[in-house]
Amino acid sequence: MNMILKWVLFALLIMFIAWVIPGITITGFLSALFVVLILGLVNTFIKPLVNLVSLPLNVFTLGIFSLIINALLFLLVAKFSPGFKIDGFWSGFFGALILSVSTPLIDKINIGKKV
Repeated sequence: MNMILKWVLFALLIMFIAWVIPGITITGFLSALFVVLILGLVNTFIKPLVNLVSLPLNVFTLGIFSLIINALLFLLVAKFSPGFKIDGFWSGFFGALILSVSTPLIDKINIGKKV
């Protein structure tokens, strides 16, 4: 139940990002759910490899290059998600920035767990 709730919340976050950032469009809630699925796969399989390869550059820039990696991966997700379009790098950058800042808030949600 917790995973389904987080999936829905991330889809709503993607729709919010498309509403707030000019240059990002999404056709509907089902497209947003699919975007979250593709984003999860990219973050699981591709992002660790990209982070490993770019580690020297990331150390040199004190981690700022991670923001560029997030933006590029967000643009990659848009290429494979029907109904989700990002017009340019800066739209992807700010969309990925909002997503990165909001992710820990959604990850903290635990329903049904006793403390």
